[in-house]
Amino acid sequence: MATLPSNLDISEASPEWLNKGDNAWQLTAATLVGLQSVPGLVILYGSIVKKKWAVNSAFMALYAFAAVLLCWVLWGFEMSFGDQMLPFWGKPGFALSQGHLISQDEDFVGMYPRATVVYFQFVFAAITLILVAGSLLGRMNFHAWMIFVPLWLTFSYSIGAFSIWSPSGFLFKKGLIDFCGGYVIHLASGVAGFTAAFWVGPRSTKDRERFPPNNILLMLAGAGLLWMGWTGFSTATSLLVWLGLDVMFFDKPSVIGAVQGMITGLVCITPAAGLVQGWAAIIMGILSGSIPWYTMMVLHKKISFLNRIDDTLAIFHTHAIAGSLGGILTGFLAEPKLNRLFFGDDKHIGLIYALKDGRASEGFRQLGMQIAGIAFIYAVNITITSTICLVVRLIVPLRLSDEDMAVGDDAIHGEEAYALWGDGEKFENSKHNSVYDADEFASAGKAVQMT
Repeated sequence: MATLPSNLDISEASPEWLNKGDNAWQLTAATLVGLQSVPGLVILYGSIVKKKWAVNSAFMALYAFAAVLLCWVLWGFEMSFGDQMLPFWGKPGFALSQGHLISQDEDFVGMYPRATVVYFQFVFAAITLILVAGSLLGRMNFHAWMIFVPLWLTFSYSIGAFSIWSPSGFLFKKGLIDFCGGYVIHLASGVAGFTAAFWVGPRSTKDRERFPPNNILLMLAGAGLLWMGWTGFSTATSLLVWLGLDVMFFDKPSVIGAVQGMITGLVCITPAAGLVQGWAAIIMGILSGSIPWYTMMVLHKKISFLNRIDDTLAIFHTHAIAGSLGGILTGFLAEPKLNRLFFGDDKHIGLIYALKDGRASEGFRQLGMQIAGIAFIYAVNITITSTICLVVRLIVPLRLSDEDMAVGDDAIHGEEAYALWGDGEKFENSKHNSVYDADEFASAGKAVQMT
């Protein structure tokens, strides 16, 4: 009788229910998503802004990643995926209770431990907050951001995640399709970022008028990490369509425009990933490269309300518009067979397949659910993000002072990204010079040696 290899033997560390392949892939997939944030968006944010904002922008992303991780294991995961407290919210709880993380999580399909689920869902929560930051770069008070992150995770993200992704959530039960976060991540971050930008206020006039990237090559490196963490036909198609429109109307192939097109492609396919055929993904890429381009490059300038709000990286267009588009197109293009493989039932069906199969009412119902989910995410994030901003500004100012905005990183952090032939010199009155100055370190080292 053949025996199993020793690494497959049943033990306390390798129980019978555990599938090591499932677990290894889930951890790998989670890490790819995590790399989109750190270092992906850290690099992209630090490079796509003016040099004087490089440190602050990158650090807003890094801080959010760290803060979300702690809040997630202390209470956020259970509020998003634990026992139901309300139809749209779970009960807060500690995800690291003894024995809890190494047990099988029967609420999820994969045969892997709860610890893997906690990690996997954490990286999605983290990137959502980092995307919100994209609307606020170049003027938000960092202390306000430090308070905003845990509050928004607790009172906004957890509601969307529980309602749409948790098996106990009311929108999940009603059949809303959001495979990987078109609603929970992208639509939510786009709406929340735009709402927060309204309350925080605009950048300085000088920065709004001219805000060139400080390093386009590094920006592309960050964008590449985003792409490889979440690649697909839609992404490539969207980039090429956006690029073509830039060339057609502005005569120049913009690198920043190509990155925006790449992002809208990533966003649009997210709710439908795994649930549509390749040809459908290409159609979604064509639309995600053109419709958000039009709203950003044309409508935004014509609609005075949109123009008044300073959304630094146009997160509203690249995530709220593209996310809404992806949700609606999923309602049209989701294939029944692929839906059945994921959801385990025949309730979910795209409208074009429903019309073909004589199930028109089910198809219209699915499309209606997709639109209802968009309305829900808009309502939740406008209301809760506004409330959080109003609460935070009672504690600290939401916006930096005009003096700090004129200086940037050195005024806020006492540090600068680049020291290039003198322009990286600190201001003489910087309060951090005496602490982090190289000469001070050298003097301290000599003093230690002498003692």
